[in-house]
Amino acid sequence: MKRVILMDLDDTILDFGRAESRGIGRLLTELGLPSDEGVRALYSEINLKHWKRLERGEITRREVLVGRFREFLAHLGSSHDPETVQARYEHLLSEGHFFIDGAPEVLKILSPRYDLYLASNGTGVVQRGRLQSAGILPYFCGCFLSEDLGAEKPKPGFFDGVFRALGEERRAGAVMVGDSLTSDILGGIRAGIATVWFNPKHRPPSSEICPDREISSLADLPAAIEEIPYPT
Repeated sequence: MKRVILMDLDDTILDFGRAESRGIGRLLTELGLPSDEGVRALYSEINLKHWKRLERGEITRREVLVGRFREFLAHLGSSHDPETVQARYEHLLSEGHFFIDGAPEVLKILSPRYDLYLASNGTGVVQRGRLQSAGILPYFCGCFLSEDLGAEKPKPGFFDGVFRALGEERRAGAVMVGDSLTSDILGGIRAGIATVWFNPKHRPPSSEICPDREISSLADLPAAIEEIPYPT
């Protein structure tokens, strides 16, 4: 039986920062609002803050999606309805993709060796649209989204849902690969599975969240996985 590799999508396989900047820029232009770099950076800051609060269990997914635009539009002094704006933004964000360097190549290498599954906190309409655009779904055996599982990484409920679907016996050899210490790596640790931290920006490590391996390039991922013992 092949080993299970769970892979995060945003900023691990696809470049979310570039997609977000393009999507929010198009949205602001449609709304007749300023769309300069500073305004896009403000949205990114507010958006990240809301997703971090979701990771900590402080707010619901719905409060993230609409609340980020409520706060952002208030900063801009706009009277646009945040729910309408949110729906339009998700549509724009779902269109197109940008790859992280080396992502298509590493998927070609890993796919014959392992059972690859996507494991993402992103919303279904956005992630499925981007995956379709990127043309990488054939590399994966399946896709696990927090929206479908009813729990977000790093909550154990996310991974419990994954292994209910795959079979609990596959947990022992599984590996979680992702760029977020507080979502992917902490979630994997709590789930009792091995972890590989993708850290291309060389962020400082955490004394409390310790991955099994750390890489700065996706080209190093196959070797990192091979180094992690696989129970037999």
